[in-house]
Amino acid sequence: MTSAAPDNSRNRADALPKSWNPSEVEADLYEGWVDAGYFGADATSGKPAYSIVLPPPNVTGTLHMGHALDHTLMDTLTRRKRMQGYEVLWLPGMDHAGIATQTVVEKQLAADGKTKEDFGRELFIDKVWDWKRESGGAIQWQMRALGDGVDWSRDRFTMDEGLSRAVRTIFKRMYDAGLIYRAERLVNWSPVLKTGISDLEVDYKDVEGELVSLRYGSLDDNEPHVVVATTRVETMLGDTAVAVHPDDPRYAAMIGSTVYHPITGTQIPVIADDYVDPEFGTGAVKITPAHDPNDFEMGLRHNLPMPTIMDEGGRITGTGTEFDGMDRFEARVKVRERLAAEGRVVAEKRPYTHSVGHSERSGEPIEPRLSMQWWVKVESLAKAAGDAVRDGDVKIHPASQEPRWFDWVDNMHDWCISRQLWWGHRIPIWYGPEGEIVCLGPDEEAPEGWVQDPDVLDTWFSSGLWPFSTMGWPEATPELAKFYPTSVLVTGYDILFFWVARMMMFGMFVSDDPALTVGKGGQKQVPFEDVFLHGLIRDQYGKKMSKSRGNGIDPLDWINSYGADALRFTLARGAQPGGDLSVGEPHALASRSFVTKLFNATKFALMNGARSGELPPRETLTDTDRWIVDRLDEVRAEVDAAFDAYEFGKACEALYHFAWDELCDWYLELSKVQFAESDARAESTAVVLGTVLDAVLRLLHPVIPFVTETLWKALTGGESVVVAPWPTASGIATDTVAAQRVADTQRLITEIRRFRSDQGLADKQKVKATLVGLDSAGLGAFAGSVANLARLTEPGDDFATTAEVQVRLSGATVTVQLDTSGAIDLDAERRRLEKDLAAAQKDLDTTTAKLGNEAFLAKAPQQVVDKITGRRDVAAAEVARIGARLAELSGK
Repeated sequence: MTSAAPDNSRNRADALPKSWNPSEVEADLYEGWVDAGYFGADATSGKPAYSIVLPPPNVTGTLHMGHALDHTLMDTLTRRKRMQGYEVLWLPGMDHAGIATQTVVEKQLAADGKTKEDFGRELFIDKVWDWKRESGGAIQWQMRALGDGVDWSRDRFTMDEGLSRAVRTIFKRMYDAGLIYRAERLVNWSPVLKTGISDLEVDYKDVEGELVSLRYGSLDDNEPHVVVATTRVETMLGDTAVAVHPDDPRYAAMIGSTVYHPITGTQIPVIADDYVDPEFGTGAVKITPAHDPNDFEMGLRHNLPMPTIMDEGGRITGTGTEFDGMDRFEARVKVRERLAAEGRVVAEKRPYTHSVGHSERSGEPIEPRLSMQWWVKVESLAKAAGDAVRDGDVKIHPASQEPRWFDWVDNMHDWCISRQLWWGHRIPIWYGPEGEIVCLGPDEEAPEGWVQDPDVLDTWFSSGLWPFSTMGWPEATPELAKFYPTSVLVTGYDILFFWVARMMMFGMFVSDDPALTVGKGGQKQVPFEDVFLHGLIRDQYGKKMSKSRGNGIDPLDWINSYGADALRFTLARGAQPGGDLSVGEPHALASRSFVTKLFNATKFALMNGARSGELPPRETLTDTDRWIVDRLDEVRAEVDAAFDAYEFGKACEALYHFAWDELCDWYLELSKVQFAESDARAESTAVVLGTVLDAVLRLLHPVIPFVTETLWKALTGGESVVVAPWPTASGIATDTVAAQRVADTQRLITEIRRFRSDQGLADKQKVKATLVGLDSAGLGAFAGSVANLARLTEPGDDFATTAEVQVRLSGATVTVQLDTSGAIDLDAERRRLEKDLAAAQKDLDTTTAKLGNEAFLAKAPQQVVDKITGRRDVAAAEVARIGARLAELSGK
């Protein structure tokens, strides 16, 4: 890079705004990047590939803090890799979000007194598409506000024609392979939405209900009877057995017999099953196979009838009792009242707090319900997903999450993939007039008169294909050849089981597909090489963010208040593999202060002619210059290692402390003396300062892209930091002598500043002083810097030592003699000296006691004794010195 003239640097400083106001520049900077094509990916490039597919947010969604964290980390990774010379694809897109989107549009229709049935399936779907085009995807402009460097030309949607083709292709392949089947099983049922929902769409909440103990069998205590407890009295209408533990002596005689069902009037068997906990309640439980997952499994084991007693809307049906037609909650009350009237309610506990699953979308308690659904047989797919991690083909970060992964995939149940909705990928199954069933691929047509299955696929089915469907699969495309498998999947550990597992299962199912293996030696391909799992965002007190607590944070509010860079730095600084992170206003304020510090420091540097260029010969540099250049090398290596290990917080901490503590607080201040020494020294310092700032801005750019773009262009005159090269190692050995001298200088200045603070001296107040022993400590060249940063002036003819500070450094002790006449607070000085005297006296007493202990001296090595002796002598000298000084002050 060619050095610019100093006056050009000053001109660029003048071009910078007076202060950093992100709201005035961020939007224009982002659109400039997009217009320049910096984020576009070239599948024909000869560069090494790096790819990430964005976890597709719901089309109904808006950017929440979880999204902001995901996006910040992915943008950080891709920006860095782009600067490192990779051909980067960060592919964006959205999920059609079947239930959520249909619910939104149905609510709009309801406002006009309409239902989807008033329009019919095709017209309703047209209305959903209209809504998607007009109102969906608000998250896209929010992504731009955050600074996401995605390739917008490749934006995908799970209902796109290409992705729909991928869905039908893999469905048919899996159906033909016997991995997709139809069966009546228990599902999470939403009576409001009238569809089965996934486990991920169920929120468990503690609610206050009732625990009612019911008596089955005879009301005569001498006749067979059993008492069971339930929180859902209404489901007893579907009971087909009572279960006890096989080893429970209380019920041994009843096993194999029957008891009277008090409402249906039937006799139901008493069965024995190890699942029953004899310590819970009465040790007997009622079994309703069609409305409880555990009861369902027990019903399968014992071949029990499984009558469904509720319709799709949660109303009692098919029982032949007076309760038919009642809502389930009304029936709960009425059934209990009838049983109580008959003397069958033995006990009631109210309120009784217990966990109940609720539909995430509609809010009502879900109903476990037996239903005919389509399922994926997961055993072989889950095994392949587990083996991919066991064999090292996919690496999970942090590795501590691997046991959770194996526990999930090794114990996975078959997956219900059908939903009773209209919006979504229609299941590609057709039924013939004679009961024939056929699965048709994307290029096949159903015979005339055949009817397609009315259900649609679970949204996770199409999003599970995301890593390869977005790149054109099932066709063999340049994108698949270049960018698949993707490099890393970034997501929260909370959806490890749902989305990640499904992508792995689908990815392993098609792992040997020619479209994915072309040009790769025919080897099987995984969907991604790394899985980085970050934690959940919590508030500044460590509590989970939620609407009910009112502690949620809208990331757009922070962007508006503090800027996107401050938001991003806050999130990245707190992100570690697998760990939750707490954020609050203080963190955002600290990040904004850091951005402002960086802006002000760069503007100051430019005003002093700083510019990036080839460093002067090493031997012409000062100790201060060599120290900052060497520290930059060390920090760059630390940052690279952290980013490579997905330790974003560690990388940000290293950059924060280097930029603020070392570059701004020390080198910038020390450089002021060098700028004033001579033209040659000023010229050299300007290049060192500019070159270090150049590298720091590039290292920080992936995390805080907006301010670094503005400052880097002003500093270097370059096109854009987005496409600037990532800093690399200098290859020069660290000058440890220079580093020690700078460290000693920092310690000396810090101790003088501490003394000044103890005395209550104003920061800008100059104090006459002499420095004794500076040359002996090897710090003669730093005399001007010490005087400048510690606010010391020449002693003059009338100098009189009124205070003294001794600082022990690595090479020698430097004594600072100060004339604080009229400036020092004598009472504060006495308090400080008394404190120091107490510490020195304690050290003297301790070392003297050890040296007087014969048992200790008999066992201790001579070098230890010598070291303690030296400490004693130093402490004794300090006691004498401080005592003399206190005596001197006593007369003032």
